[in-house]
Amino acid sequence: MTAPHPTEGELAILRVLWSRKAPMTVREVHEVLSRDKDTAYTTVLKMLTIMAEKGLLVRDESERSHTYLPVHAEPVVQASLLKDLMRRAFSGSALTLVQRAIDDDIASAEELDAMSKLIAQAKAKRKR
Repeated sequence: MTAPHPTEGELAILRVLWSRKAPMTVREVHEVLSRDKDTAYTTVLKMLTIMAEKGLLVRDESERSHTYLPVHAEPVVQASLLKDLMRRAFSGSALTLVQRAIDDDIASAEELDAMSKLIAQAKAKRKR
């Protein structure tokens, strides 16, 4: 199975589906997306169809209203996108990626504290 690389629009739909954690109809997805941005029902239908064809979603056609569910969990897609970004923009270096986030004040003080804890946990895990 190839690594998922959804577009920005596809990610918006995936976020809706991940937040529900249950299959959703086109109407339900459209309703959620329309809260933030005026989106045509037919556009959502077309995007869901394309995403199913690309293997990003599973479509259940057993009921009159088809439902859709993501193939990959959110962490799987995030990891795939991060690896791609790290390879393309940071020459494959996790250190350079983190350095940019720290240097450019992207991370808040709370996030930096959380990162420190994650790093300590990762170090402890590798020593086992």
